[in-house]
Amino acid sequence: MSAGWPGFDPAKVSMIDVHVHVSIDETGRTASPPALTEAMAAYFKSSEKPRTVDQTAEYYRARNTGAVVFTVDATTNLDHRPNSVDDLVAGARRNSDVLIPFGSVDPLQGEAAVEEAKRQAIELGVRGFKFHPSVQAFDPSDPAYIPLFAAIEELGLPILVHTGQTGAGAGLPGGWGFRLSLSNPMLLDDVAARHPHLPVIMAHPSVPWQDEAISIATHKANAWIDLSGWSPKYFPPALVRAARTYLKHKVLFGSDMPALTPERWLTDFALLEYPDEVRAMILKDNAVRLLGLAGE
Repeated sequence: MSAGWPGFDPAKVSMIDVHVHVSIDETGRTASPPALTEAMAAYFKSSEKPRTVDQTAEYYRARNTGAVVFTVDATTNLDHRPNSVDDLVAGARRNSDVLIPFGSVDPLQGEAAVEEAKRQAIELGVRGFKFHPSVQAFDPSDPAYIPLFAAIEELGLPILVHTGQTGAGAGLPGGWGFRLSLSNPMLLDDVAARHPHLPVIMAHPSVPWQDEAISIATHKANAWIDLSGWSPKYFPPALVRAARTYLKHKVLFGSDMPALTPERWLTDFALLEYPDEVRAMILKDNAVRLLGLAGE
């Protein structure tokens, strides 16, 4: 796949948020069933309403920030078709100065998921894929998903995979049936080992498995960590130290908007008092390098 994203110039933004949910499309369809969407909003105590792709672009443009945008396709497990990836990508093209689209497919759909991943990459031009093992109800280490990850590896695109605790289903009876164990980052160690040319981004501080995530990112050249979903003032000390030193080239700024706003994240990130060189790497430079945004 070609590098970069047409119309996006990283020199024209001050930072890149690699974890932004666009969970509603122009028809009003949401990523999750309404009851689950409402429960998540209550859990996060967020006043931020879901934004369409164009509204998301306006938000980030006003902040001179680039954003990787996506939805999550958990059609089989949720019995709910999510907001349209095609709509999301079309919107990202309209707003290519600030938005970079990732695709999403339902791993439980087998060969159909592989073909859909190829379609989204080749026909739509997505620049990566988002997965949430707990919500999508799949174990990424299961050999059944080798064809899907191999196809994405061959396309030359990264995967961004939820790890650790999740707000989805939190506080509900049985957690809506979502299993936290599927989001143990150690399951992604198998993926990174089997697919050495597939960049694997472990999303979020991986509570309660932070040491596992740090170990994987240290051991596997193709494993990365995004820092979204948690205020930096709550980061475990081991993560703060790793991001400051030996993993500074492999960690990425992400907010988890709308669950956590970039303003809140950045305000608390400043409290860590990282050197300017490290801040620049985390806030933009690492994402430019990983996503090939500087072009050929």
